[in-house]
Parts: sequence; C-alpha cells; structure tokens
Amino acid sequence: MATNVPAIEFTSTGPVIPAESAILSGVQADINAAFGGDVNPALETPQGQIASSETAIIGDKNSQVALIVNQVNPDYADGIFQDAIGRIYFLDRKPALPTRVMCDCVGAVGTIIAAGAKAQDTSNNLYACTVGGTIPVGGTISLEFTATKTGPIACPAGTVAKIYQTVPGWDTINNPADGILGNNVESRAEFEYRRRNSVALNAHGSLESVYAAVFNCEGVTDVYGAQNYTNATVTKGPTNYPLVEHSLYIAVVGGVDADIAAAIWLKKDLGCDCNGNTTVMVTDTTYAYPYPTYAIKFHRPDPLHILVAVSLVSDPSLPADIVSLVQAAIVSAFAGGDGGPAARIGSTLFASRFYAPVAKVSQAVSILSLLLGTDTATNTSVAVGIDQHPTISPDNIEVTLI
Repeated sequence: MATNVPAIEFTSTGPVIPAESAILSGVQADINAAFGGDVNPALETPQGQIASSETAIIGDKNSQVALIVNQVNPDYADGIFQDAIGRIYFLDRKPALPTRVMCDCVGAVGTIIAAGAKAQDTSNNLYACTVGGTIPVGGTISLEFTATKTGPIACPAGTVAKIYQTVPGWDTINNPADGILGNNVESRAEFEYRRRNSVALNAHGSLESVYAAVFNCEGVTDVYGAQNYTNATVTKGPTNYPLVEHSLYIAVVGGVDADIAAAIWLKKDLGCDCNGNTTVMVTDTTYAYPYPTYAIKFHRPDPLHILVAVSLVSDPSLPADIVSLVQAAIVSAFAGGDGGPAARIGSTLFASRFYAPVAKVSQAVSILSLLLGTDTATNTSVAVGIDQHPTISPDNIEVTLI
C-alpha cells in the first residue's frame, strides 16, 4: 500500500531530507491505517515504540543517502570516494613517508656501512641507512638515513648522534643539517588542496601544469610555483627572491632530483628559463642520436625553523605530561595531521592555526597566549619566503604554565 512517510526529494541543488518529525508522523499514520484506525499514537505504547524504531531506521538511511550523494562533491568527498575523484585527474593519495636525513659517518677507511644499519637520535627515534656505502680515504662518508617509522618526526641538525647497532670500524655519526620531515598518509584536506591545484596536470606550458606534474612525483611533499613573464628580473616573497626575465620558478621538498627535472622539462614551454639552486641535465630522446641535453633548474628551499611559545593557565587537572602533549599536537598540526592546512613554502603561518589543536589536548587547557617567530617567538604570524621551507621541532616549542 502507499505510505505516508515523506520521501527524499532530489532537487537541482541536491537532496532534501525530510525532518524526522515528519517521518514519525508518516509512520504513525501508516500504523494507524494498518490497524483500522483509532490507534493510540503515544510513544510509550507498543505501537509507539514500533513507530519510533522505524523512524530512527528511516532517518539513519536518509542520512547515509545524503552522505553518499555529497561524496561526489570534491569539497566534501573523503576516503575511497575522494580517491576516485583524484583518479579522474590521474592523482593518487600520497602514502605516509618517513623523515629523511643525511648523516656524516666517521670511521676507519674501508669500513662497510650496509643498508639497514641503524642510528638513534636524542629523542630515541631510530633511523636506518637507505643505501649503504664504504668509508673512503679521509674517514668520512655522507649517507642517507630514514626514520624506521613514518610520519612527521622532527630531526634537527646534530640530533642523530648515536650508532644503534655496532659496526666494527664505524666510530661516530652526526647529521650536519635538519632532516626532511616525513608525513602521514595524505589527509582529506591535503589531497583536496593538491587536487584543486593539479587540475591542469594534462595541460602543457602553464605554471599550473608544471606545478601539478612536479607535485605528482613520488616522494614530493610540497611545491611552490611562480613565474616572471616580464623583460626584467623581479623579486618575490618576503625574502625578495630574484626571478630572471621570462622564467619559471619551482621550489620542491622531497622527491628525486631527476624525476622533478623531467617533470619540469615535460611541461614547461620551449625557451622558458628556470631559476633555482639545483641543476639537473635532462636528455631529450625525442630526436635522433646523439640526444640533446638541457639544464633544468629548480629550487631546494632552505629550512626555516619556526619557534613557538605557548602560555597556559596552570591547572592541577592538567595531564602530568602536558608539555610533551602540547608539543606533539603542534608538530602534528604543522604537518597537517589534524586535517587542517600544513605549513608550506611561501605561506603565512598564523598562531591562531594552532589554538584548536592545543585546546584539544585536554579539557583543562586554557590558552593565555600562543606566539610564533624565527629568532624569538613574539609574533602572531610568520611569512615564509618562496625559497624557504618551514620546519618545526618539539625542542623549539616552549610551553609555560602560569
């Protein structure tokens, strides 16, 4: 028989879900009709309980239908639905990656440091040698190590200082520069940010197409693109980075140099110059041998160490490890781990970005102040240059209880 329960209306602006009060009225009318009329509609009666249960079931399914419908909208899509939208643009969600760091290994000449050899930092995080090598004449070899766990594990210069597994002839280890921060599996917000900025992946010649191709390279975690179409050198960003005339500028964190250069070469216009501190020779195999080669430049940005000063109201109900909890929350949010925007090349970081992550640490948290800086944490915002990559470490986050 026909039902009195209102159906979902599909309109040009999307589905309209009926209110559960209207659903309840429809279910009660159906029950009343089924029993010949004069049924007591009170919810505490057996028939009232049946009406309540059916209303909850119908309302829940309506909500699920609305959720599925919204998954076709890139602004709301998540999980496998967002992955499917990404595949339309030949994009895959980036997997979790470990922190990478170059370390100087000192020891006897001829000592072999095999791939997988482990070292430890001052926070007890373990790192494994990526490729391995033999200590040459001079007693020092620079090798890449990666954290044994994925995610944004901060690795400031000088912190990887302990050999975890003894190798005869290998005496000391140290990282002279900060490591490249790892990342968690690309979040919904990060994937949508990249998709929105990568819709020109199949185009050619535009800045957007170059940006999309580079960001799609394996291991790349951040990209910034700019161009200068004038006849003179121009400067951009708070550091006044110079871009030569008629040129392209691409700054990249992560990835393999050869892959990045090949992506730029494939997408940039002929005759367009490049900027940057890294030069890779790309061979064009589309012509007859001997193949011509071209120098492709891009920029590996310098790390910009961000300092954070947090003042909290001292409350006896705060967790005993409140300092480390706040530090971990800020480091995670900095990398976009909370679903918000990650700190990126050429961006402006606002102190207010970290209020919510800190507040979520405990219900007893009351924030008095939260400030950022690069020399001292006294500002409400920090402008990052287009030649800088913002980094953060728990050691640079000061938490004070007042």
